Amino acid sequence: MISINLAFIAANGMGMWHRNLLTQEYIIGTSLFAFDHMRNENFAEAVIAWEQHLHPDDRERGDSEVKAMLHDGKQLEIDFRVHQPSGNIFHIKSMVTVFRNDAGKLIRIDGSNIDITALKLSDEKLKLAASVFTHAREGIIITDPLGNILDVNGMFTAITGYSRQEVLGKKPSILKSGMHPPAFYTEIWNMLVEKEHWSGEIWNRRKNGDIYPEALSISLVRDNAGIITHHVALFSDISHIKDYQNKLEEMAHFDPLTHLPNRTLLRERLSSAKRQCRCNKLLLAILFIDLDGFKAVNDTYGHDIGDELLITLSHRMRETLRENDTLARIGGDEFVAVLTGSENKDNCKSILERLLKAISDPVTVGKVTLKVSASIGVRFYSQDDTDSDSDLLIRHADQAMYEAKKAGKNCYFVFDVTKSRLMDTRRVNFDRIRMALQKDEFVLYYQPKVNFRKGTVIGAEALIRWQHPDRGLLLPSDFLPLIENYPISIELGEWVITTTLSQIAAWQALGLDIPISVNIGALQLQHGFVERLQTLLSAWPQVEPRFLLLEVLETSALADVMQVSKIMHDCIKLGVSFALDDFGTGYSSLTYLRHLPANLIKIDRSFVRDMLTDPDDLIMVESVVGLAKSFKRQVIAEGVDTRAHGVALLELGCEMMQGYGIALAMPASELPKWIANWSSGAGCAVNNLIDKNNKKALM
Repeated sequence: MISINLAFIAANGMGMWHRNLLTQEYIIGTSLFAFDHMRNENFAEAVIAWEQHLHPDDRERGDSEVKAMLHDGKQLEIDFRVHQPSGNIFHIKSMVTVFRNDAGKLIRIDGSNIDITALKLSDEKLKLAASVFTHAREGIIITDPLGNILDVNGMFTAITGYSRQEVLGKKPSILKSGMHPPAFYTEIWNMLVEKEHWSGEIWNRRKNGDIYPEALSISLVRDNAGIITHHVALFSDISHIKDYQNKLEEMAHFDPLTHLPNRTLLRERLSSAKRQCRCNKLLLAILFIDLDGFKAVNDTYGHDIGDELLITLSHRMRETLRENDTLARIGGDEFVAVLTGSENKDNCKSILERLLKAISDPVTVGKVTLKVSASIGVRFYSQDDTDSDSDLLIRHADQAMYEAKKAGKNCYFVFDVTKSRLMDTRRVNFDRIRMALQKDEFVLYYQPKVNFRKGTVIGAEALIRWQHPDRGLLLPSDFLPLIENYPISIELGEWVITTTLSQIAAWQALGLDIPISVNIGALQLQHGFVERLQTLLSAWPQVEPRFLLLEVLETSALADVMQVSKIMHDCIKLGVSFALDDFGTGYSSLTYLRHLPANLIKIDRSFVRDMLTDPDDLIMVESVVGLAKSFKRQVIAEGVDTRAHGVALLELGCEMMQGYGIALAMPASELPKWIANWSSGAGCAVNNLIDKNNKKALM
C-alpha cells in the first residue's frame, strides 16, 4: 500500500509532505508541498492523514504511480479524488518533481495540488452531451443565429437521408415539403421570438423525395449575456403514428367491407352538406337505398357471394354519383347517398334512374349471375327546412323507401313533408287523447229530446266533451275529426257507452227513467261491435238494454248496407234500438232503408236550420218526414234552434225534436232539474204558444 512505501521513506529520514496538503478543508485553487530529507518531522502522521482522505477507488492506482516515481522517475502527474469531512468529493491534480544527488539518491520531492473539480464536472457534462447527441433517437440540428447548420447527429441522417457533410453550412429549409404555406413558417418564427420555443407537427421531405410527418421542437440558446448563439431542433419521424391514426380513422369512419363511409362519417358529411346548401341556396337530396332480394342471395349462395355482390354494387353506385356526392353503407344491404348542389328536384331524377339501373343490372360473381334491384326513398332538403336535423332527414328517407317497396320495388318514392307533418300532428293528438282517457278528462253532456206536440221529454242524447286542462271545455268538432277511422276512436266510443250506462243506472236510482242515445262510428260498428256491446251491457245488468239507443250515421250505414244490417239485427237481439243519424246527407238510394232495422230517422240539422228560408231544404225535410211515414219509422229533427222551427216541423208532421231552441246540452247533474221544470211549465207553454199562433198544427 502507498502508506507502507511512504512510511519506508520516512523511516530512512527522508523529509515530509507539506502540511497544507492535509488541512481539514482543502483550499480551492493550488496548494504547494515539498519533501526534504533535512526535515523529517511527523512524516508518518502526514502519510496516514493523506491516506484517510484519498478516495478508496484511487488508492491502488496512486500507490502504483508513487512507486514508479520513487523508483524510476523524476516527475509525476496524477489525478485523484479526496474526501472532505463534510462528505464532498474533490478532484485533485498532483504534479510532482523528484530531485536526486549525483549518486542518484533521493534528496527532495516538490509538487503542487490543483483543485480540478469544476473542470472534471464540466468535462463529464460535455461527454454526456456528446453521448446524448450521438445516441439520441431523435434527429438533432444545431444552427447558428442565422439558421446555418453547424452540426447534425446520426439520427438526422437516418431520418432524412442527408449526410452530415451534405448539410453543413446549409439551412434546414432544404427539408421543406411544400405542403405548408409561407404563413405556417412565419408563425413558427414569431413564436420563437415571443416564447423562445416552438413545438408541433410538420411535413418534411427526405433526400429521396418522400414526404413524411415529423414531431418537431425548436429552441433558442443564449449565452450569459443573453445573446442568441444557436438554434437547436429535435425531431422524430412519426409516420408510424400517422399510419396507426389512419387505420383507426378507417375503422371509426369507414365500412370495412366496401370501404364506403359508415353512419358516423355520413352524419358529419350530411351536416356539412346542409351548411353548404343553406349558404349556396341549393337543394340537397338524401337517398335511402335498400336492395330488393339481397336476403335471398345470402340464403341461397352464402355470405361470401353476398359480400362480393355488395362490393360490386357499391362500386357501381359510387361511379354513378358525382364527385362531391357521398355514398355510405349504414348496415346490411342499406345505403344512404347524399346528393349536393342541385338547383331543383328534376336534376336529381336522372341520377335516381341511373342508380336504379346500375343496381338492377346483372352481377357475375364467379360462375354465378345475380340480379337484384333497389327501393329508394328520397328526402329533399332546402335552406328553408331549418327544423330537420340529420338523423330526422335519414329517417324520412327511410320511410319513403318503404313506400317505394309498397309501390312494387325497383323504384323511388319522394317523401312528402306536408303530409308527414299532418301525420305527426295526428300522432301527437292520438297520444294526447289516449292520455286524456287515462286521466278522465272526458265528460258527457246530455241534450234533451222532446215531443213538441205533447210537451213531454222522450230522452236525451249523450254528447262528448273534453275538459282540457289548458284549453278549457272542447266540443266534439275540436277533436273527434282527428281520430275518425283510427283505432283510438273505438276506445273513445266504448268509453261513451260505458259512461252512458253508468249514468242511466244513476238516474234510475233517482227515479228518472229515460232512454239515452249515443253515436256509433263506422269503424267501431264494423270491428267486433256485437261482442263488445254484449260485454259492456253485461257490466250493467241493472240497466235494461232498451234504454240505450245507438245512432248510426247514414253515410256509415250505406257503405256496406247488408253487413251493417246484420250487425244492427244482432244488436237489436240484445235489446237495444237504432236511429239513422244525419239522414239525407248520404245522397244514396232511399230504398236501402228497407234493409236497415232502424226504427228512428234523424233529419240532419243542416236541412232543419235553413228550412224557413230555403225552399229546397224545406222540401228535403218534408220528403224525409213522408219517407219515414211510408216505411213506418219514427222521425226526429235535430237543430231546432227556434220555436218557429218547431211550429214548422209540426206542420210537416214531425213531432219529436231536439236543438238549442229547446235546450243546450248540459252536464248530467243538471238534466233532472231541467226535466222537472219542463214538465211542470215549459211544455205547457209550448202547447199554449202553438194553440195561439198555429191552431192548424194541432189537427
